[in-house]
This record gives sequence, structure tokens and C-alpha cells, in this order.
Amino acid sequence: MEPTDSDNTDRLQLPDAAGRCAERRNWAGFWLLGLCNNFAYVVMLSAAHDILKKQESENATASSSVTLTVDFQAGNSSNSSRYDCNPVSTAAVLLADILPTLVIKLFAPFVIHKLPYGFRVLFCVIMAATSFLLVSFSSAVWMSILGVIFASVSAGLGELSFLSLTVYFNRDVLEGWGSGTGGAGVAGALLYSGLIQAGLSPQITLLIMLVVPVAMVVSYFFLLVPPPSFPQWRSSDAEYTPVTSEDRRQLLDDSEEENRTAGSLTFPEKLLVIKGLLKFVFPLGLVYFAEYFINQGLMELLFFHNSVLSHAAQYRWYQTLYQVGVFLSRSSLRCVKIRKLWALSLLQVVNAVFLLFAVRYQFLPNAWLVFAIILYEGLLGGAAYVNTFFFISKETEDRYREFAMAAASVGDSLGIALAGLAAFPVHTYFCSL
Repeated sequence: MEPTDSDNTDRLQLPDAAGRCAERRNWAGFWLLGLCNNFAYVVMLSAAHDILKKQESENATASSSVTLTVDFQAGNSSNSSRYDCNPVSTAAVLLADILPTLVIKLFAPFVIHKLPYGFRVLFCVIMAATSFLLVSFSSAVWMSILGVIFASVSAGLGELSFLSLTVYFNRDVLEGWGSGTGGAGVAGALLYSGLIQAGLSPQITLLIMLVVPVAMVVSYFFLLVPPPSFPQWRSSDAEYTPVTSEDRRQLLDDSEEENRTAGSLTFPEKLLVIKGLLKFVFPLGLVYFAEYFINQGLMELLFFHNSVLSHAAQYRWYQTLYQVGVFLSRSSLRCVKIRKLWALSLLQVVNAVFLLFAVRYQFLPNAWLVFAIILYEGLLGGAAYVNTFFFISKETEDRYREFAMAAASVGDSLGIALAGLAAFPVHTYFCSL
């Protein structure tokens, strides 16, 4: 019996349906990977004020308590300054959170291709889980800072690895990755702030978040549908290279087209790729310098005594609203694409200058206006990030794309590190007034 037209139609639609299912799974997989990868990093920044408050409390009471006990009452100021300063700027936590990431992003792109993706992910999972445990059970701030460093190592290696990983899939997964990293900001900051506000201790809150590294394992090993050429447990040094988006679709559709292969990049080729990336890296770095100068240099100084929220609570909700803005703009790639990255950089610098004057002269009437400004700041930062990597992926040749995506990830980390360094003298100056 010959097949009917409907049989033929069904048979022809099966590969398309399978391909669409794989694309949906990959989009969701990268969304979860973005969420899990940045989660610990965000939580450590949200906890920065509490970590440093703990140090002050321990120094004052000579306590050997192993819990993160924090006094959230606004009336208990850290010193006599009108800014209610901690002895150490929250930029100290920022530097511990970003410097290991920066080192990894500077050097790893040249050698990381020798380590298969599966091993990279397992290492990131172990580092993230260790960071939560160290900070949760720390009896001294140096242990908390060490936990922050572990979170930084996990996030840094994960970001450059997952950005490189996107070139093996349809370019749409970049939207999933960007949205997921933005979601990490919202989920991490909101969950931490909400649980603390609900009365849970920081220790219990951080232990609850151990579910995140487990989710990373599940999303990477069980949700993604990688192409046949994907080097999961072997090095991609010589045999395997990413394929074009057209090839990826054909692989999903069981096309007979073969994957293109090429040797690994030479060092001069990598330097040439880096030179071409500068037009993306500089604007991205400037955006992140300005916004993290605000986040870790100015936010803790934007304290309103007449607010119903304590100083610690104001700081945590500043961080939360910033992450909401980041999430919204990182999820907007399907709706709007912005090629003029320098415009975003300049707008963020204007934000930083305005808030610097606001701290100095204290002309803002209440915290609610600052909340709106911080939300806008997050929108600019998230848009700069997701559009930068979208256009790098679009405009870079297939052969260079995997390395380019990893190498360009240094832009935001470099800007954040410089912001952390710049925040120290600002903190010292204002707290001396």
C-alpha cells in the first residue's frame, strides 16, 4: 500500500518538530545555565553589606560565633559619619568577587580549549557549592572573602565557557543565556533580600541556595541537545571546530551536509581577533565601570535616615532593583537590538556622575527616587551586555567565533575591577566627612 499524502506530510514534519523541540530545549538550557552561573556572584554582592557588618560586630564583641549575625536596625550606625559607613567599603567584597574572574578571563581563552566542556562545568559546580558553604559557616570575614573568591572562579570560568559553547548551537541561545544571567540577578538578589527580610538568618539563606549548583548539572547534562560534533569529554584543540548557524540547523534536521573542520587558532591569529574585538570590549568595559562604581562605591553611601527601611535593607533593595533592570534588558534581544554601544556607555557615565554629586550634596529627597535611577542603570547595563555578544557572534567569522566569545568576556570584568579600585578612595573621602 502506497503512503498517502497525509503520511508523507507527517513524515516530512517529524524532523522539523524534532528540530524545534531541540531548539526550545537548548534555549531553556542556556537560560538555566545563565541563571545558575551568575547566581552565586550576585548573592555575594547582595550579602556584601552583611558580610562587612559581621566583621564590625565580631570586632566589637570579640565573639567566636560561626553564624552571619547582623543587626539590621538603622539606628545602630557603624560610625559617626552621616553616611553610616562600614569600616571597609563593600568594594572589598566586589574585588574579591571580580579579580579571580578577571584573571581567568585574561588568560583562560588562550588555553581553555584544551579542557573539555564537561570537565569545566563540573569544576564550576564544585566551586559554586564550596562558596556557599564557606560563606555560610564562616567564623571570620577572611573565610567569607575566600568563599566569595570561589564564587568568582566559578562564575568567570563558567561565563567564558558557556559563551564559547553558544557557537555550537543556534544563535538564538544567546538570548536565552543573556536572559538567564539577568534572571540570576533578580532571583539571587530578590531571594536573598526576601528571605533575610522574612527573618531567616544569612547562614540558612545561603545553605538553601545550594540547590543552584545542582540545577546547573541538570540543565547542562540533561537538558541541552548538543550537535554530534560537540566535544563533551574530549579536547576541541585540533579536530573539531564550531559550525555555522546554517550547519547547526541542518544537523538538527538530519541533513547530509557535513561539518566543516579546521585546526586550532595560532597565537598571532588570536591577537588579531582580540584587536578586532576592541570596538566591543571598550564600550562594554566603560558601561560596567560606571555601573559598578555606582553599585559598590555609591550605593552604600545613599542612605536615607528617615526611611522605614534600615541601611542594610536599603542596600539590599538597591541591588535587587538593579538586577531587575538587568534582567529586563538582557531579555529584550528578540524585541530590540542596539548597535550603538557607545551611547549606552555615555548614558551610564552620566548616571555615575549624577549619583556621585547626589552623595556629596545629598539633594535627593528619598530612597524611592534612587530606586528608579538604579532600575534605569540596570537597564543600560543589561542592554550593553547582551547586544555586545550578539553582534560579536554575528560579525565574527565562523573559525574565530568560539575564541572571540570567550576573549570578549573580559570587557565587563575589567570594568568592574577598575570600579572596585576607584570605589575605595571615594568611600574613604565621604566617610571622613
